[in-house]
Formats: sequence, structure tokens, C-alpha cells
Amino acid sequence: MGLDIIIFIGAILFGIFVYWTESKSNGLYRFFNKLFNSKDLQMKPTDKKGFIFKQEFLPRLVYLAVAFLVIGLIIQFLTPIEIFSNYYGVSAFASAIFGTLIGTYIANFVLKSGEVIEEQSDSIEDVVKEGINKGKEFIEDLKNKDSKVVQEAKKEIKEESKAPEKSARERLKDKGLM
Repeated sequence: MGLDIIIFIGAILFGIFVYWTESKSNGLYRFFNKLFNSKDLQMKPTDKKGFIFKQEFLPRLVYLAVAFLVIGLIIQFLTPIEIFSNYYGVSAFASAIFGTLIGTYIANFVLKSGEVIEEQSDSIEDVVKEGINKGKEFIEDLKNKDSKVVQEAKKEIKEESKAPEKSARERLKDKGLM
């Protein structure tokens, strides 16, 4: 179980690396696109789509599974390591695929949040500065309150206090209801 966890964490880091490199340059995807598609169907030069970058879940999963399957078959037949002959090899294979898939989504989240922060950084700064200024003004207002206003309010409160009224029971007795 320990080796599976190590493979899974390594695959997450590998997925982050693959996503990041493909977001910078998608040359391999462009090569296969030119190879398999006619001139009319080829992707535009401004298109950033790749095997993993800007793909939906299912194509991304299929591309990763096929890539790992090819790598696994090469390792199975060219080396004495037998990946697909026991449970541990298949478990490590599945951990590598899903770890890489999770790593691509983590990288997607990090890159998208970085873009959003860059786009919104000016407006966030303005909002924070405005909030700080309003807070300073509010604190100054609390400190500089007119003592006259406070004293007048206290006088009004004292003047408004009335003579003690009759209780509800006494009023009902006066009306003859009790």
C-alpha cells in the first residue's frame, strides 16, 4: 500500500507537470492534428487545445489511459518487469492514471486562479484601499463625536423619563374589568 501512495503522489506531480508544459506549447497535439486531419479541419494557429490542456474529462481520461497503456506495454515486453501479471502492478497502473488525471485538474485550478487574480488585481486593490479608507473615516467619526451632541442626547433621555405609571392590573381594575 505504501508504494501505491508514492506512485499516486508522484503521478499527481507528473499530471501537474504535463498540464503546465502543454499549456505553454502544444506541439505534439498540433503534429498529430496535421497528420490526421485535412487542411480544412486542422486547428487554427491561435488554438491552445492539447491532449490534456483545454480538454473535457472523457477525452483527457482516454488520452492518459492510452499513454499509460502504451508505456506499460513497452515496459512489460522490453524489460523483465511484469506490470500486468499481478494485482500490485495493475493497482500501481490505475493509481498512476488517476493520480495524473487529478494532477491535471489541480494544475488547471492553479493556472485559472492565477489568471483570475491577475485580471482582478487592480480592482481588488481598489476595493481594499476603499475599504481601508472607509474604516479610517468611521474610526475618526467615532473618536471625534461632538460632546455637545452626546450631552444633549443624555439630557433628552433624562427629560423623557416619566412618572411611574399604573400597572396593567390597576388599569384593568379602574375600568372595572377585574
